[in-house]
Amino acid sequence: MALASICISVFITILILKRKYDKRLSDFQDSVLKKQRDEVQNIYQTMRAWRHDYHNHMQAIKALLSMGKKEELSDYLDNLEKDLDCIDIAIRTGNVGLDAILSSKVSIARKNLIDVNCTAKVPQELTVSDVHLCAIVGNLMDNAIEACEKMKKDAPNLPRFIRVYIGLFKSQLYISVINSTKERKRRRVSELVTSKLGEHGFGLRRIDKITEKYDGYVNRKNEPGVFATEVMLPL
Repeated sequence: MALASICISVFITILILKRKYDKRLSDFQDSVLKKQRDEVQNIYQTMRAWRHDYHNHMQAIKALLSMGKKEELSDYLDNLEKDLDCIDIAIRTGNVGLDAILSSKVSIARKNLIDVNCTAKVPQELTVSDVHLCAIVGNLMDNAIEACEKMKKDAPNLPRFIRVYIGLFKSQLYISVINSTKERKRRRVSELVTSKLGEHGFGLRRIDKITEKYDGYVNRKNEPGVFATEVMLPL
């Protein structure tokens, strides 16, 4: 009888803990989706504002040209180029949702002076849903940006970069995100993953859970100064 009571108590405790974890994971997913939605909305608002100012910029450029103020014109164009770099949405993957999330994350990274190189192309028909695909890529980009931002404080003299490649490989969708890190020595990936607490940790588990749902594969590699994540999803 006592053993049965203990077993019931343990079962109830496990059930409560699981529900708490599921609630935290659900809250995290909701917060991530809201964050991504806000980021995408912000970048398109910035685009609309720039387009609205287009004619004003053209008038200013013509005025500086007519007055022969070459130095002022050069400065004006330099500042204009910086603004354009911040709202660059030239990423065309073939998937509207992925276009939006990548454009948003790349824009955020570049605003924080992180060097980003992104090559992405996906087929129109995918096994993975758009929501899950964007969740994977969004979490990967968030983690990469966070790692680069930490370098600004802990290793300010080291280059900060993110390299993204998404494409087909052996009849599978291949996703690779590589970012610089402050780590100067090799560490076991398990140490790095288990040390991530809070939202970062939930993001890693979210990636793993979605990939597992589609019978995919996640590989994380750590080299001195570099962290890489590869995700393979069957088509």
